[in-house]
Amino acid sequence: MQYTSAYDSPLGKILLAADDIGLIGLWFEGEKYYAGGLSSEHEERETPALQQTKEWLDIYFSGQEPDFLPPLHMEGSPFRLSVWKLLQQIPYGTTVTYGDLAKAIAREKGLDHMSAQAVGGAVGHNELSIIVPCHRVVGTNGSLTGYAGGIDKKKRLLTLEGVDMGKFFVPAKGTAL
Repeated sequence: MQYTSAYDSPLGKILLAADDIGLIGLWFEGEKYYAGGLSSEHEERETPALQQTKEWLDIYFSGQEPDFLPPLHMEGSPFRLSVWKLLQQIPYGTTVTYGDLAKAIAREKGLDHMSAQAVGGAVGHNELSIIVPCHRVVGTNGSLTGYAGGIDKKKRLLTLEGVDMGKFFVPAKGTAL
């Protein structure tokens, strides 16, 4: 069974979803893949995983790095799971590029090359935004692209974490505009 709860963040409403194992979704209202992994058969109810997620978000939105993770239950292809695992390793207040992630995946799989676009697709379909920090991934040239929650939210999340935004720009065209 899946359970949902709403969270009012400084960036707008967030829908949280969990199952009996852990958090399965965290979506900003109106984002590109809103409630993408949510079953039509779910129940609005607080669970320990949802309560822990709200505690985590309270700490995060106060401008601090939480020192715990709520229980997570990520489901996806082996490729997506490997990308999402790398996302979890990006330190608070730092960024990496899609190219950096592609190189890391290639090394992990013993390949000469991995497509940054393929990695970008996996990053974009992360159902646990913020907690699995896909907002910390930027274009090689400093462009802020690829955030399903929208560029404005990506900028605000990075600013909240103390990232120097002077080295980034918003492209005129892109996947997350």
